[in-house]
Amino acid sequence: MRRLLALTVACGIGASTLLAVNARADTTTTTTTSTTSTTTTTTLPTTTTTLKPPSVAPLTGLPYPARLLKNRSALTIKIDNTPEAMPQYGIEDADVVYEEVVEGGITRLAAIFNSKLPTVVGPVRSVRRTDREIVFPIGGIFVCSGGAQYALASIATAPVKFYDEANSGPDMFRDPNRYAPHNLFANAVLLMKRDGLPRPPPALFTYSTSPTAPGPKVKSFVVGFEAGYAVTYTWDAKTRSWDRSIFGAPDVTANGVLISPQNVIVMYVNYVGGVGVIDSYAQLVGSGPVDVFTDGTLQRGTWSRSNLYHRDVYKDAAGKVITLTPGQTWVELLSNTEQVAITPLA
Repeated sequence: MRRLLALTVACGIGASTLLAVNARADTTTTTTTSTTSTTTTTTLPTTTTTLKPPSVAPLTGLPYPARLLKNRSALTIKIDNTPEAMPQYGIEDADVVYEEVVEGGITRLAAIFNSKLPTVVGPVRSVRRTDREIVFPIGGIFVCSGGAQYALASIATAPVKFYDEANSGPDMFRDPNRYAPHNLFANAVLLMKRDGLPRPPPALFTYSTSPTAPGPKVKSFVVGFEAGYAVTYTWDAKTRSWDRSIFGAPDVTANGVLISPQNVIVMYVNYVGGVGVIDSYAQLVGSGPVDVFTDGTLQRGTWSRSNLYHRDVYKDAAGKVITLTPGQTWVELLSNTEQVAITPLA
């Protein structure tokens, strides 16, 4: 869920429970009069209609038109996450956002679109080796500004259609009102027409049908990315979502929307080669601890993934799959050497 904070547009970018009813005997006295009549009985055919369950978006669990489910793949766009990149465009419309550590300890975003397609997304930045780990289970289209040879070689092994500034034509453009390299943007509507596979993408998460998630209630928490990139999420009971802050301020997009996802998953991962080191990457095949924040609560457990083609599975201490609230999900790829600071709800 997202909340509109300001109408700001930046210049230059244009099963269900059954109720038991107790049967009561009718105590009314009835007088019956016998008559003789001729009766013609007509038996009408019985028609049974089976209603299909509503379609849901595979990456949000929210209701979604079946036509779009059939015709849209996943579209992953790499997005700059430095102070110079603020405010960003289009992130509020992503179904899923992964936040990963790159060289120098700064973070970068991999925003995955399917159910909504903004015409302006960015600033778009370069590919990293972690991106292959992220997109392998969903395929589709992958978009970035370019990249170093080691990163390009890595993403080339993933089952995606690859587009960068060199081969995307009018689907990507530079904003003259910003300075490079923080001024490259993408049009998700045009890029989706590049026709990635599969259509639709497989689901990444399991969603809950329960109105309340188990676990202790949380007021806020800080994902402890180092090098000044820690992010804070604060529970908003009114919108039932987690308000995001970064660099000491609310994370508000160029369209005036506060980033406030329904779910935040913190995966504690090993960065092969070192945290913030060039050519390192988050190891997403294997297992490790996970903190899942959903519906104002914390559920602790373990993430696991058997191979690149499979999605990550999140289970609690009892081995039960952790379910999410339908809506936007942010996945924080935090090094297992870093921490999350949690403030419980009093």
